[in-house]
This record gives sequence, structure tokens and C-alpha cells, in this order.
Amino acid sequence: MSPVSPASSVTSVSSVSPVSPASSVSPVSPASSVTSVSSVSPVSSVSSAESPRPRALLVMEDRALAMQFGPAEQARLHALARVEEPLSVSELASPEARRRLAGAEVLITSWGCPRLDADVLDAAPRLRAVLHAAGSVRGHVTEAVFDRGILVTTAADANAEPVVHFTLAAVLWAFKKAPFLAQDARTYREDLRYVEGRGELSGVGRTVVVVGFSRIGSRLVRLLRELDLARVLVVDPVADPAAVRAAGAEPVSLAEALPQADVLSLHAPALPETRHMIGAAELAALPPDAVLINTARGSLVDTPALEKACAAGLHAILDVTEPEPLPADSPLYALPNVILTPHIAGSLGSEARRMSGMALTELERLTNGRPPLAPLTRDSLTRQA
Repeated sequence: MSPVSPASSVTSVSSVSPVSPASSVSPVSPASSVTSVSSVSPVSSVSSAESPRPRALLVMEDRALAMQFGPAEQARLHALARVEEPLSVSELASPEARRRLAGAEVLITSWGCPRLDADVLDAAPRLRAVLHAAGSVRGHVTEAVFDRGILVTTAADANAEPVVHFTLAAVLWAFKKAPFLAQDARTYREDLRYVEGRGELSGVGRTVVVVGFSRIGSRLVRLLRELDLARVLVVDPVADPAAVRAAGAEPVSLAEALPQADVLSLHAPALPETRHMIGAAELAALPPDAVLINTARGSLVDTPALEKACAAGLHAILDVTEPEPLPADSPLYALPNVILTPHIAGSLGSEARRMSGMALTELERLTNGRPPLAPLTRDSLTRQA
């Protein structure tokens, strides 16, 4: 097992690199501190003397644009920024994309945004901010972005909510083994003796192990404690033990937690240190009839080891896998004790517009000279997805 390193926790950001001022930029006036940001270096407004609205460009795949920017979001965008039609581009290499990059002061990004490497940034000399209307920025924000002092923000907090709700539902159903019994019903039909084959069907007095006291993990802990059903253990070597206890959980090591886990729910980021942190030894340490839930990243679990464990009886609810999707011949498809969903826990449909709304709020704050709500720094990317 690869140990969980201090990099595996998602914690609050304590500082953000300043954004380099443009020639016509006014300094930001002091503002009160923002939740989860204890100190933020001054961020320059992107407004100019000619227009208070910065020139913005949306960079995302067409599916993301259609899902996230309906009439209300587009109207708000037009009120806050100067934009051209079409609103977005999905690539940054063509002459037309490079022309639009040359004037862009703000990029609003989402799924499908290409990597913002040095070559792309050279074509965007006025760029001051990358406002991401989704969760992880790892796919497109490079070291070059931070080297140039460009502000980066994320809508990961908005994306956390549907994941937490999905995971809470999965935990509650796992207590009753409901999704697995639903599979059994198709086989055994009127012979209800199958109900006795899935272990205890209760949440009272059970133990839920949450790996990662992250945006999602910490919210899940609080919701579980509000229900006052189960005991909650948290595995996160860099989380503040006092904060974990204040949320109603007990901080423990992974080795201590696994033998006690009726439900094991994963919420660590995908980092080199967390890759395959759940392998054959960890799966073998789980009690009989335990349920593994993964709504985080498929790479946290060693898939061949998981296939063997599930073939031997481990229950699993998997919204993410490695690879994703699984190959057609994966044995996990055929097992009645395995539930596979196609990465739907995160924001989809109307949920996704909360993320674009958060990006637009960051844009509004930026143009008004207020500090960002959810800035990312080079350092913070070593600790979160």
C-alpha cells in the first residue's frame, strides 16, 4: 500500500499569489476575509478606463457550454464582461482562437479546456485570471500559469454538494444492502430467503470510515453525525484532529480504521501518494459484509485487487473506476455485489449551473476589486484534486 502522505488532504488555502497588474489596473481596496481563505494577497482589478468590464473568453467543450450557460448565465456574463460570439472556444491553437486569446483578460474554463501551457499563455499577454466553472483544474492549469502570477479560482465547493448527497445516499443504502438485494431479487424472485445472505441490514451502531477530510469528506461526516446513526472514523494524516472531533468523528490511521469499517467511503484526491492506497492488503483487512464506496477517483483503488476481493464477496458501490470506463470483460460488471454507475455523482444538468454561477461570482468580485472566494495556488494543488 502506498501510504497517505500529507499531500492527500484537501484543506483550506491560506494564501494566494498576487495577480500581476495590467497597465491600467486599479489596486483592490481592502476587504474582509473570505471563508476558507485566511489571507489573500491583493488581486488587481482587470477593469480599464474605457470600460469597467473585462474582456472574457469561455474555453470549454460544447457540451459543457450547453449544460452550464443557459439564458440566465449568459445574461449575467454579458453584464459582467465584454464577450464575442460565439461565447466559447474548445481549442486554443487555431488562428481565430489565438486572436481571441490576445485580447482576453479573463478565461472562464470548464470541462474540455486545453492545457494552458507557456505557448498558450504567450498568446494571451493580457490574461489576468482563469476562473474555473468546475472542480479540478489539474487537466489544464500548468506551472506556467502560476509562474505568471495569474489568478486561478475553482468552483469545486459547488461541485462538492451533489457528490456529498450521492455519497450519503450510497452509505444509507449500503447499511440496508438495498442495491445488492435489488440485484438478488432478479435472481431469487419470490424466494425471500436471499434477504438473509447480505449480513446485517441496519445503520444503527455501525461504523463508517471516511478517507479524506476534504471538501466532500468533511461535509459527509457532518451529515452522518446529524443523522446520529453510525460512528464515524476519519483517516487523514494532515487534517486537524480538533476539527475532525468537532465534526463529530474520530481521527484514526488507515490500519486502525479498516478492520472496523462497515462502510468505507473514499474522498482523497488523486495524487502520486494516494495511487492504489486501497490494495489487496487493505481490502483483506475489511470485515465480512463491508461495503466499499468510491465517489472520488478510480486510481485510489487497485482494480485487479478489487476484482479479486469482490469475487470473494466484498460489496462495492463504484461511481469511478480505473480505467474509466472499465473494459467490457471486467468481472465487476457481472457481480451482484457490485454496483457500477457512470461517474454521475458530480454536477450534471442543472447542478452544473451552480458551478458556472460561482465562476461568474468570482468574475464579479474580480471586477469590483474584491478578493476571490476560492483561489488556488501552486502549493494548494499539491493537496487537492
